[in-house]
Amino acid sequence: MVTVSSSMMDAVEYDAEGRRLRIHFVDGGWYTYLRVPAAVFRGLLAAPSKGRYFHAAIKDRFAFLRR
Repeated sequence: MVTVSSSMMDAVEYDAEGRRLRIHFVDGGWYTYLRVPAAVFRGLLAAPSKGRYFHAAIKDRFAFLRR
């Protein structure tokens, strides 16, 4: 689990073997995005705005499970 500085999310985690990206949003929701390439996870970590990156590269691009 990696803590991130964002007004939208506070922690992310990546399972390279399963290609699953797990995001904990500040509203308390956990989402697991499926079949996410490692480059997308690295991009999220490197992005100056995690929220903008999420909307541009993750949201509506990958199937997800909500916990």
